[in-house]
Amino acid sequence: MADSATYKRSLGLIELVSMGIGGTIGSGIFVVPGIAARIMGPASLIAWLIVAVSASAVLLSLATVSQAFGPSGSFYQIFSSLFGKNIGNLLILMYLISSVFGIATIAAGIGQYITYFGGMQILAAEIFVLILLCMVNIIGIRLSGMTENILTLIKVAPLIVLSLLLLPLFRPDHFVQLVPVTATGLFAAIIIVYWPFTGFEISAIPVEETKNPAVIRRALLYVMTAVVGIYLLLNIALIGSVGSDVLAASPAPVATAAGLLIADAGPVVAFIGIVAMLSAMNAYIVGTSRILQNIARVNALPFLKKISSRGTPVPALIAGCIISGSLLLVSNHFSQLATISVITTLIPYIFFCISAWILVPERKSRAISAIGAFSTAAILVLYFIV
Repeated sequence: MADSATYKRSLGLIELVSMGIGGTIGSGIFVVPGIAARIMGPASLIAWLIVAVSASAVLLSLATVSQAFGPSGSFYQIFSSLFGKNIGNLLILMYLISSVFGIATIAAGIGQYITYFGGMQILAAEIFVLILLCMVNIIGIRLSGMTENILTLIKVAPLIVLSLLLLPLFRPDHFVQLVPVTATGLFAAIIIVYWPFTGFEISAIPVEETKNPAVIRRALLYVMTAVVGIYLLLNIALIGSVGSDVLAASPAPVATAAGLLIADAGPVVAFIGIVAMLSAMNAYIVGTSRILQNIARVNALPFLKKISSRGTPVPALIAGCIISGSLLLVSNHFSQLATISVITTLIPYIFFCISAWILVPERKSRAISAIGAFSTAAILVLYFIV
């Protein structure tokens, strides 16, 4: 692993979209509908709508910033150029923390879906999956990108089909609100619902490995369009057909819904859920390792900054996976890990919006940036005070 080795420009639009969708549609959509329904019942849809608007505004801001910076648009470069080195270091560290917690959260989500099949060593299975995907990424970004394309296709198509099959079973009485709607409950739901929306920014991370960095903006837009559409459709279908009480009682709500409505479909959906989380974990491992390598390169950390002859940051990959695996030994609770990941993600998201505000004075762009920044900041602040 010579210091002179560099990244390989192997990623195109399809791979970037797959990584963005893969990083976003993962453990969250297969676990969070049940948690949100437990907190707010059918009114949890309000949280999904609020977060969809907020996350979309953040994404549009990031797309604007990525277009402005072009090939030099690493997250550290964006933050340090606009806010100074010290703030840049703090923000990129914050994002790194959110990423390693994100990997651990996804692993915990995989564990919840493994319990659907019963009789397995959950923690051992989670660690095994983490090691396996780390090895895939060590081999090279081309294999990682191909893996992401396949896994994303396998998970997205069944989610759309399942939603369409559930819609004819829609029952209006499932939307009768029996759980009290409180400000505390709403913000708790929003925080946990934000987890399924995080990860879209991974499309903008491997800029040095992208054949044409100009496509990053388009990739981000495609990602959020797909994510918002799938999430809203699926949640309406789940609550309308199954009911929020059933979702709330299940650690694997999508699998439970399919199992109740379609004979023997539960195990199949549980398997698809695991595939979806593998896709998300793979994308997060890519993003985390590139962020860690970038930090090491900027701060002249000789070991972690190394890139192999295959164009992969092997030390950063291994370090990121070890840290994430260690978090599982401390806590293997999905909600706890997801909450920490979301909170530490929201702060960089706010600064993506501020960056877009600074770079583009056009009124429409600033309105979007303001929505993203204020909504994200409000969610963050109210979480601590409500």
